[in-house]
Amino acid sequence: MKEKAELFKALSVDTRLRIIELLKAQPLCVNSLAHALHISPSAVSQHLRILKSLKLVEDRRMGYWTHYSLNEEQLECCRQELSRLCTCRCLEGSSIKDVGKLEEYKKELERELRRIRRLIKMVKRG
Repeated sequence: MKEKAELFKALSVDTRLRIIELLKAQPLCVNSLAHALHISPSAVSQHLRILKSLKLVEDRRMGYWTHYSLNEEQLECCRQELSRLCTCRCLEGSSIKDVGKLEEYKKELERELRRIRRLIKMVKRG
C-alpha cells in the first residue's frame, strides 16, 4: 500500500501531470520541458527524478541531451490501480474493445444527465 500511496502522491502535483501530458506527444529534453512549463530546468529535473524513480518516465541519451519519454506500461499499471480504487467504476474495463461495459457506463451517465436536467427545471420553476 505504501508504494501505491507514493505513486498517487507523486501524481498529485500538477507540474508532474503537465510533464506527462507533454511527453504524450513526444520525447523531450529538460530544457524543452522547462520552456513549455515556464519553470527552471532544475525544477523540471527534480520532477523528472521523482517520475523516473516511479518508472513513469524513461530517459535516453541522444548526443549531449537526455530525452525523456513515457513508460506506457507503467502508466497503464497506474490506470489499473486507480480503477481498482474507483467506486464509480468509470475506469473499470475502459478498454476500447469492451464495448458492452462502455455502453453500460454510457447509460449510467445518461440517467445521471436526465436527473440533473430535472433538478435544473425544478430550480428554474422555483
